[in-house]
Amino acid sequence: MLVCKNELVVIRSPQQQQWFQAQSLTLLALARQSLIKAGGFGALNDRNQLDPDAPADTILTARHTHSFGLATLLGIPGYEACARHGLQALRTLLRDETFGGWVLATPANGDFSKHAYCHAFVALAASTACICRFPGAESLLSNAIDVFDAHFWSETEGAMKESLSRDWKQDAPYRGANANMHSVEAFLAIADTLNDPVWTDRALRICTRIIRDYATHHDFQVAEHFDCHWVMQPEFNADKPADVLHPYGTTPGHAAEWSHLLLKLEASLVKFGKITPDWLLPASRNLFASAMQHGWVEGDHPGLVYTLDWQKSTKVGRRLHWALAEGVNAAASLWLRTGEDLYCTWHRRLWDTIATYFIDPEDGSWWNELDEANSPQNACITPGKSDLYHAFQATLAPTLPLSSSFARAIQDSRQ
Repeated sequence: MLVCKNELVVIRSPQQQQWFQAQSLTLLALARQSLIKAGGFGALNDRNQLDPDAPADTILTARHTHSFGLATLLGIPGYEACARHGLQALRTLLRDETFGGWVLATPANGDFSKHAYCHAFVALAASTACICRFPGAESLLSNAIDVFDAHFWSETEGAMKESLSRDWKQDAPYRGANANMHSVEAFLAIADTLNDPVWTDRALRICTRIIRDYATHHDFQVAEHFDCHWVMQPEFNADKPADVLHPYGTTPGHAAEWSHLLLKLEASLVKFGKITPDWLLPASRNLFASAMQHGWVEGDHPGLVYTLDWQKSTKVGRRLHWALAEGVNAAASLWLRTGEDLYCTWHRRLWDTIATYFIDPEDGSWWNELDEANSPQNACITPGKSDLYHAFQATLAPTLPLSSSFARAIQDSRQ
């Protein structure tokens, strides 16, 4: 039986709640600056400004649309127009009118290939926009689902294909855990929006393949890379260990992300009256434990490293903001699920690190990346300031009940 503790003592003290809410409002206000008048949202530089020639980016636009939609559901004034702005760009500017689907950026970028990672965020944004009841959201979600069914979802594999050519004729001979991980998040949101358990079943199949069938047999080190037959490729990108989306080795931040997604999946299965596999909660615990045991650095420069090699030693020691944010989400979710003080302790430790090193005291924005000494200088993986998605959701996780999606959690918190 699912046990979810909603009355927290430390994480939900009035003082911490006020701090999280203040963080949310700061991040939302700063994210406005990424709005491109011609349509969509772009990346901010290290001065938290939008460069004049910054292109609209599909992933950022979808993430911001989702986040501004959550702000609207929370009743925070001033962000519905931002969410609608992103929604419009996803329906027009960033959509491939010739072949369907979405390209990574505006045509100036030159990359017209289609990526499951990108489409997962479009579906997530559309799902949240539907719950907000924004005009055009239902058609966007319908289009995204059509693309999933026609091109990305493999019923035989029980997982998502990674990428295809613009005309959908060429399927890359690669499968990735990262794209499938964010597809799990999107599928659970779609299940909530449409009240359709088919999407929960698909999310379970992905988690079964990547976590139960692989990670549990490799000491909860999450394999990131596979060929098209789902054979692990442990040396993939050995020559590019700090790749932004496909790094070599294992990624502790992703282990934390999978950890809380398993709990969201469990909540979705309970919602639809389905049997919850007995491996979900233990796997969630073990993924988080593995991430913190091998990826966390103590001492004068604490933090969560980007990647590990297959001997569980640090490979890329730089710190990325999203990894800490996902650690926060996992710790909060595990505390909600179990009530165990261990996760409350980790939650505070992770937030202390974020507040001390990642939050820029000048304006409250977050640095994308720090070096091994927790300095924001000379970023080489993700320069500039962070986008809204990871940081904003980290401020919400300790304020909401554990649920299958953040939009659903907001709805549950008001009942």
